[in-house]
Amino acid sequence: MMDFLEFWGTPILFVSLSFSLFLLCLPSRHVPPKKDEKPRVVVVVLGDIGRSPRMQYHALSIARKGGLVDLVGYDESSPRPELVDNSKIKMCPLPPPPGFLRTDTPIRFILFAPLKALFQLTSMLYLLCYIIPPSAGYILLQNPPAIPTLAVTKLVGALRGMKIVIDWHNFGWSVLQLKLKEHPIVYFCKIYEMFIGRGAYTNFTVTDLMGLTLKNDWGVKTPIKTLYDRPPTHFTPLSPEERSKFLESHPATAQHASSIASGATRLLISSTSWTPDEDFSHLLGALLIYDRWASGANFLKRGSAPSILAIITGKGQLRDGYMARVEALEFQHVTIESVWLESKDYPKMVGCADLGVSLHTSTSGVDLPMKVVDLFGAGVPVAAFEYLAISELVKDGVNGIVFKTGEELGDALVNLFNPASQRLKKLREGALEETENRWDENWDKVAAPVFGL
Repeated sequence: MMDFLEFWGTPILFVSLSFSLFLLCLPSRHVPPKKDEKPRVVVVVLGDIGRSPRMQYHALSIARKGGLVDLVGYDESSPRPELVDNSKIKMCPLPPPPGFLRTDTPIRFILFAPLKALFQLTSMLYLLCYIIPPSAGYILLQNPPAIPTLAVTKLVGALRGMKIVIDWHNFGWSVLQLKLKEHPIVYFCKIYEMFIGRGAYTNFTVTDLMGLTLKNDWGVKTPIKTLYDRPPTHFTPLSPEERSKFLESHPATAQHASSIASGATRLLISSTSWTPDEDFSHLLGALLIYDRWASGANFLKRGSAPSILAIITGKGQLRDGYMARVEALEFQHVTIESVWLESKDYPKMVGCADLGVSLHTSTSGVDLPMKVVDLFGAGVPVAAFEYLAISELVKDGVNGIVFKTGEELGDALVNLFNPASQRLKKLREGALEETENRWDENWDKVAAPVFGL
């Protein structure tokens, strides 16, 4: 016996201590709320919180219904003020990846994406396992990105007894395909996303078509609920006085304010991420077509065609290249301004527009651009690039128009902004009807029961 203990004693002690240490390191399990307590939800976005409006709206809706929220994401730009000031919402910023792990080119993606994912995985695991209190019973995560969020949250859910709710904005593999084309990594990511994405407690999708894809093509058996993007209350039509006041106060529009108010200039707005899936050349070509038409019309009869002030909002890697092209063009009746709007100014600029343009083409064909929802909230008609799911939002000839090429968009601008046409007025009436469909009412009906609110 002594010989046995002398030989095996140290290994047994080591294993015992290791197992004890493992048990001590396990995160605490979820503690259900008492009868008089509301649930606590962890809202996760592996991106900039300030540039993730839908997840901000989720957090605000949960808090409005009395729930507590831990909002996890990168603290890069300012979120909405009412979110920061809400005592029921706690900001839990993730540490940003080191600069050398940038994946903005295909080569850098292949070299550094695994290391970046590992950094994100460890930082998310630590925060979700040890910082988030055990009273949190749900994790609501945005997808994409799918790597590593789907795997991390599924592991955390199993360890802590939390329910995972996926808010499907798009499919991560389709976004990756835009960058890497037919690389084997794309197919690995598709299999990963399909396999791990099946295990959620509930799934929210932004379109019916996306829900059908999850059910029929991916074999998702858990509940799938279509939660359409709807405008929050801060996107609302402006009175003529409010419109004039903002146009006169903002540097991008101040010198055009009087001509916009009189109709001599039409205000067009387009929010873009300046990425390949939002081809700005469509809008640029359309504005060239309009400029040629306006030049001819005004040559024959001075003042017979309005000018266009095009406000382009957003940041992205292709911005500088396109703006250099804009500066080289000699527009006569078109002015293009690229601006970055703060969260308090963006809804007002949207409300001032005569027409919004969406260049979103969708990598999957089944998502919808939230920028269109914002425009409808302000009663502004939309010209949207046509693809599979866009008809779930933009009704051609009712609240907007759809186009497939820059030439089609250019012809539409001529038709809509021609003073002799009543088509823009009709589309605006249809867009104003969309202002009745709001985020809060839709969220209360579809999402609140999922969280027991």
